[in-house]
Amino acid sequence: MTDFGYHASHEQFAPSDLLECVRLADACGFEHAMASDHFHPWSERQGESGFVWSWLGSAMEATSMTFGTVNAPGYRYHPAIVAQAAATLREQYPERFWLSVGSGQLLNEGVVGTDWPVKAERNARLEECVDVLRRLWDGETVTHHGRVTVEEATLFTRPETPPPVIGAALSTETAAWLAEWADGMITVGTPDQEADAARVEAFRERAPEKPVYLKVQLSYHEDDARALEGAVDQWRSNCVPGPVTQELRTPASFDELSEEIGEQQVEANVRVSADLDDHLEWLRADADLSVDRCYLHNVNTEQEAFIETFGEELLEEFS
Repeated sequence: MTDFGYHASHEQFAPSDLLECVRLADACGFEHAMASDHFHPWSERQGESGFVWSWLGSAMEATSMTFGTVNAPGYRYHPAIVAQAAATLREQYPERFWLSVGSGQLLNEGVVGTDWPVKAERNARLEECVDVLRRLWDGETVTHHGRVTVEEATLFTRPETPPPVIGAALSTETAAWLAEWADGMITVGTPDQEADAARVEAFRERAPEKPVYLKVQLSYHEDDARALEGAVDQWRSNCVPGPVTQELRTPASFDELSEEIGEQQVEANVRVSADLDDHLEWLRADADLSVDRCYLHNVNTEQEAFIETFGEELLEEFS
């Protein structure tokens, strides 16, 4: 059985507005939520970037859903601080918080003036940071000298069970690597469901017992033209192909590159439709992959209508 969650995009909406969105999602039958952790938005058109760790406590108090966030420890955040923040949320709200980890983007991590290493080095740092997190959650006093430095750190407030560490993957290579050490995987759900399935399979081949989550990128509006227009306006910066995006430091840089991104490229990355039957077909295909959760991210700005419509007309199909 696949569960469904709501994605709270801190790049696109003020924290106060997102709090109302998750309250509504909870009331409309969404069981889970996840939130982005950004310092900068992907585009100046998006125009927001609240601090997710301040917001999560309010959101978890206001709802009954589980919550997760995607974090890149080792740059903007020291892993000991990430461990403390995650442990505090999970102690307050037992079993309701999970942590996703990824290798990050310069867009967010560059604000602290860090040198930005190549992907292989970022992966090695990520795995090292996750080891620090787990040791702290286990109650160890951690001293570690490597890609990150930790000196005699002890986490005194710990939950009964540590947060699951869910690795983020955008490629089959990363998915296979995550299977070796992560507690689960989250990847994107797009119109290219064969590629989505390949990432899921690459992870499951090595870790068949671990959970898999999809962050589904969609644009729903009752009018097709508005659905596409909203996706192009808000999400074309995320459709720039290739590794060049890892070297971009500012939203303005993403906007400059995305000027050449057209409607077809957006539709290749985002499930755009006003027809609920289209979205239902896509979600049934996701469920056929036996993914444990789908987090639905409506990339346009019309959140209330999306939450209510999907809650009333689609989620019951999977109950």
